[in-house]
Amino acid sequence: MSDTIVLHNLVIGYQSKNNVKTVASGLNAAIRQGELTCLLGSNGIGKSTLLRTLSAFQPRLAGDILLKGTSISQYSSKQLSRLIGVVLTEKPDVRNMTVRELVGLGRSPYTGFWGTLDDDDNAIVDDSIRQVGIEALSPRMVDTLSDGERQKVMIAKALAQQTPIIFLDEPTAFLDFPSKVEVMQLLLQLAHALQKTIFMSTHDVELALQLADTLWLMERGQLNIGTPHELADNGTLPHFIEHHGIVFDKATLSIRVKGKKVVR
Repeated sequence: MSDTIVLHNLVIGYQSKNNVKTVASGLNAAIRQGELTCLLGSNGIGKSTLLRTLSAFQPRLAGDILLKGTSISQYSSKQLSRLIGVVLTEKPDVRNMTVRELVGLGRSPYTGFWGTLDDDDNAIVDDSIRQVGIEALSPRMVDTLSDGERQKVMIAKALAQQTPIIFLDEPTAFLDFPSKVEVMQLLLQLAHALQKTIFMSTHDVELALQLADTLWLMERGQLNIGTPHELADNGTLPHFIEHHGIVFDKATLSIRVKGKKVVR
C-alpha cells in the first residue's frame, strides 16, 4: 500500500490580521491507500482543524502536505475537487431534491458550468448508489431521510466524485448505534474494495478500535500513529482512555466502567 498523503512538519491553526493561533505543530505522518484511518482525540484538540487543513478549506501555517507526491499548494481548486471528497458533520439543508439528484452533484467537478450529466456520469452515479446499498432510497426526497440514510447518501455523493481520497468529519455523530456500526463497516469495506484513502475523525472510540486499520491519536504536542493493538501495547490508548473509573483492557481492546463491560 502506498502513502497517498504525507505531512511534513505541518503546523495547523488560525491566522488573523494581528494574531496567529497554533493548534498543533510538527506533524509528520502518512495516510495510506486502501485503509480506513480514524482520527481520535479529546474535544478541542484540533481534529476538525486538521481535517479542514488537509481538505484545503483553510491554509496551513507552516510545513507541507503532499498529495500523491505533490504539494497541496501546487493543485488548483478544480484539481483538488478531483482528488479529495469531503463529508462534513453538518446535516445538508437540502429541499426539493431527490437522493439521486444529490448524489449526482458529486459529478460537478467533471460536468462543467451547467452540470448536465451524460450517460457516463449517470452510470457512475448509479454505481455509487449501488456501492453504498441505497438503491431503494434513490427516488426519495432528501429531507424525508433519517440521519443514517442521509449520511449514506453523502458517502455515495463522495464516491460519485471519484476521488482517491475521502475525508469525513464525525460521520457517525448524529446516528444511533446500529447506524454508526453500519456506516463504519461501509467505510472500511469501501477503503479495502475500492482502494480508497479514507480518513475520518470520530469520538466513537470503541468502534474505531474494532474497525480502523490505523489510528491517529492527537494529544497536546504529540500525534500517535499505529494500529489499535500497537497503540494499546505501547500505552498510548490506556493513557487516553483510562480516567475516572474507566478501565481499558489492551489484550481485548475492550473498555470497562467500574467493572461493567460496555463494549467488547
